[in-house]
Amino acid sequence: MSRFPTAKHFSSWAGLAPGNNESAGKRRYGRTTKGNITLKTTLIQCAKAAVKKTDSFLSAQYQRLVVRRGANRATVAVAHTMLISIYHMLKNNVPFTDLGADYYNRFNTQSKIQHYLKKLKQLGWELDSATIPTAAV
Repeated sequence: MSRFPTAKHFSSWAGLAPGNNESAGKRRYGRTTKGNITLKTTLIQCAKAAVKKTDSFLSAQYQRLVVRRGANRATVAVAHTMLISIYHMLKNNVPFTDLGADYYNRFNTQSKIQHYLKKLKQLGWELDSATIPTAAV
C-alpha cells in the first residue's frame, strides 16, 4: 500500500472517490471518478451484499443514507467506506473490526433527546420534568 500515500488517493484510483462540482458556493451533483472498473464493480457488489447483514455498521450507514440520497448513491458510499477500511487493514496489518449498528446513535445523545422531546411537544404530547431521562455519558 506504499504506492498510495493516503486512503483518498487509493479511493480515487479505484474510482470510488466522491465527485465535487461546486461553483459560486453551490454544491451540485458530482460523479465518482473514473478508475479501476473491475475493482469498483466488485466493491459495489460486495457493498450490496454487506448491507443485507443486519446489526452491522455498513448496514446502518446504508439505512441512514438511502433515505436522503437514494439506493445507488448509498451503495457507492458503503463501497467507498469498505475501500477505506481495506486500505487501513492492509497498510496497518490489522483485522476488520465492525463498529456496530448503533455507532451513529452513540453521538450527541443529550441533543437527540432534546430534539425528540421538542418534536413530541409539537405533536401535542406533554411531558413533566420527572419523566425526562438524562443521557448517561
